[in-house]
Amino acid sequence: MSHGAKPTSKPPHRMGLHDLATVRDGLKADAERREAERQAAEAAARRAEEEANVFRTSIGQVSNLRDRNRVEHPVKKPNPEPVQTRLNDKAVLEASLSDEFDVENLLDVDETMSFRRPGIGEDVIKKLRRGEWVPQDKVDLHGLRSDEAREALANFLRRSVRNGVRCVRVIHGKGIGSPDKLPVLKGKVRSWLVQKEEVIAFVQARESQGGAGALMVLLRQPKT
Repeated sequence: MSHGAKPTSKPPHRMGLHDLATVRDGLKADAERREAERQAAEAAARRAEEEANVFRTSIGQVSNLRDRNRVEHPVKKPNPEPVQTRLNDKAVLEASLSDEFDVENLLDVDETMSFRRPGIGEDVIKKLRRGEWVPQDKVDLHGLRSDEAREALANFLRRSVRNGVRCVRVIHGKGIGSPDKLPVLKGKVRSWLVQKEEVIAFVQARESQGGAGALMVLLRQPKT
């Protein structure tokens, strides 16, 4: 198409929403599982406290035995189970990148579901698609579990911004190897990227860069 020709307008459509609906169902199941784990941990803590109270009530008031030249060996206590610490760490991670974030209304409705943050012009998306920004680094999330991929992506973005990297490539795969042959990680990666303020735009990569299995991501330049 020549530079002077105008692109043929197409009627509004919402392609890719079926995949997003599938992703949302998966996210809902993950949220229910996490809530069940949290409730189980709280229930276990309550049972332990109740058992301790019953024991203290049953033995009543106690007094120390008289010292009769006995050697008392110190009792080695088992290491405490850091249940609350793990829950706190998990909550911090989920607060930074949530699987329940609804990204549908923030994505451009086109065949590639691109994204640009408010204030970013459409020319940025066009330049990303044309490859005018060369990726300076990449992260391959293909084959990772959801939690592993989320943590790897967060660390990668943080390191890239710190190093002044402007454009990166995020490889999430096409879902061909997943049990249901659905690109679950593909939808989650888009959702995570939208939540990161340092991400100002992304588009699906060109075929030579991974096509539907990767994204070209433009990062905000660090403040000087």
